[in-house]
Order: sequence, then structure tokens, then C-alpha cells
Amino acid sequence: MPTLFDPIRLGDLELPNRIVMAPMTRSRANPADEPTELHVEYYRQRSSAGLIISEGVYPSPEGKGYCRTPGIVTPGQVDAWRAVVSAVHDAGGRFAMQLMHCGRIGHPLNKVPGTDAVAPSAVQANAKIFTEQGMQPIMAPRALELAEIAGVVAAYGRATELAFDAGCDLVELHCTSGYLPAQFLSTGTNQRTDAYGGSVPNRVRFVLEVLTAMSAVAGPQRVGLRICPGNPFNDLTDADPTETFDHLLEHVGGMGLAYLHAMRQTPGVDLLALRRAHFPGPFMFNDGYDGGSATATLAAGDADLVSFGRHFISNPDLVERLRAGHPLAPLNLKALYSPGPEGYTDYPRFGV
Repeated sequence: MPTLFDPIRLGDLELPNRIVMAPMTRSRANPADEPTELHVEYYRQRSSAGLIISEGVYPSPEGKGYCRTPGIVTPGQVDAWRAVVSAVHDAGGRFAMQLMHCGRIGHPLNKVPGTDAVAPSAVQANAKIFTEQGMQPIMAPRALELAEIAGVVAAYGRATELAFDAGCDLVELHCTSGYLPAQFLSTGTNQRTDAYGGSVPNRVRFVLEVLTAMSAVAGPQRVGLRICPGNPFNDLTDADPTETFDHLLEHVGGMGLAYLHAMRQTPGVDLLALRRAHFPGPFMFNDGYDGGSATATLAAGDADLVSFGRHFISNPDLVERLRAGHPLAPLNLKALYSPGPEGYTDYPRFGV
């Protein structure tokens, strides 16, 4: 069976190991929603990962939901991401950009000025969100008009083009955590009665159209998909997530995507059964792994790669520590989302 340190191919991209840096919002973008020199250093430090997946990056101005999160819309944002990706490549790494449209999840204090929170239906999330003025109730969204949906899909395609212009190796669609694609999939947030709502095929339509638009840029072998069936985060509910994702993966499985990326906590859903039935490509698991549990997951054949989140924050040399059996450094929880280098670029390598 493969180990964490064996190479693997994702589409046409060869990875030197199966240890992936998971996408994690860190809230360090500048006022123009651009990555900074801090981002360059943060990602460069972690370039020994087989693959780095970026924090969620908004594909259109309406897609921003959280404070200090970056976009891939303006020329300045593209140039800033180009500096990040170039630093990772110069250090021998590989870089995927995750596209994250928050949909109904947001607050006016966090949004790009002049933009709405948009969603499949005008259903407000029963949750709060962090702003620079403290926790606030999530704003009420506006339901997308039928004629607008094609433009949202096209924005994902354009963002994919810009990500590749910035030098990214892969692009990942964020399709969980209560954000726009998951809102279209789920009965609790999608109450439409047109071609994008009601039946499972209709609710799945948006995600398939987005994946098709992203794949049209440079081929499906350069596109990944992240899911988590049954995940209730951000007040998301679905009457039958197994039925929803069975249909989704049945169609996704034949698209030739680079990989499927999933959180392993899927309440009431046998995700491995769905994946084995429908998705023949590389499969990546995420959520709470350490070296031992990740090794066991690969040995059992449950995944081909494992993505690490918090351990990669506090251990920029995580690959080397796992290989040598060195202890892992603890996480500074207080500085997860604060601006500046503390808890971001100041974690030392082992022995330093």
C-alpha cells in the first residue's frame, strides 16, 4: 500500500508526496483583497507539501463573505497571487487555488461595497459571522434571478482563467460549508421552482455547470472538487444528502476531474460507499488527521491523499516532521484570524 511519502499523479500533475495542505481561511488580505508579502512567505514556508490548496478565494465580488479574504477578480489580485505561486514554485512546490463563493453567508461590513449577498432562495442563515466590529447576524440574501445564474457560472470560469494566469497548477471548487454551491444542492436553502430547484437533478445542475465552466478553461484534469455531504455548517440542511450526493457524484465521476476532496465527518452519509460507486479518480480525505491516522487511512485504501489543516499552520515543515517522527508544534488559536505575522509566518521549523 502507498505511504504518505510516495508520489502520486493528479491529472497531469505529479506530486512528490501525498501530504496536502488543506484550504484554510486566515483573514490576512489587504484592503484591496489582495495577498501580501505575508502570504508569499506563509505559503513558501509550506512548499514541501505534495500540494498546497489555497485559502478560499472569491471568484466574483458578490462571492466575498468574510473580512480580509482575497479575491481573484482584479488585475492587482491576479498579480499578487502570481507572486505567491511563483514563490511556491521556486521552492519546489505545487499550488491549487480554491474558489469560494459564500452566497448567502456574509455581512455588509465584510462585503465588497455595493454588492448583495445572493443565494438560490431568499432564506437567511440562522448564524453569526465575524466582522471588524465583532460578531454580527448573517445578512438576509437576495434570491438570484434565473437570468443571473449563467453569469455566476461564467464568473467561476473567468476566475479559473485568472488563477491559471497567476500560475496555479490546479483549481478547486469549494462545494461545502454552507456556501453557494452547497446552497444550491440543499433543500433547506434551495426553494426554487425553476430548472435549478425542486428535484435532485435540478438542485445539482448549478454545481455541474460550474464544474463544466471551470473544466473548459484548461481541461477537467486541472480541476478538483471539495465536498462534505451532511455538513450542517452555516445552518445548512438537506432532506436527503445521500440522494443528493449520489446523483452529484454519479455525474461528476465521468468528468475526469483531477481529484475529489472530502471532509471525513459526514453525518448519516456513507461517503466512502458513494465515492467507490461513482468516483474512480484520486480521492483526498481531510479533517483532524495526524501522521498515524493518515498513514492508516492510506493503508486501508480509504484515500489516496490526506490534507492537513491546523497541523500545517503550526508546522511549516510538517512533511519533514512526519517523515522523521519529530513532535508537532502546538497551534496558537488566538492568532488564527488576526492580521499580521503572529500565528501566521512566525512558526519555526523543527530545531530552530
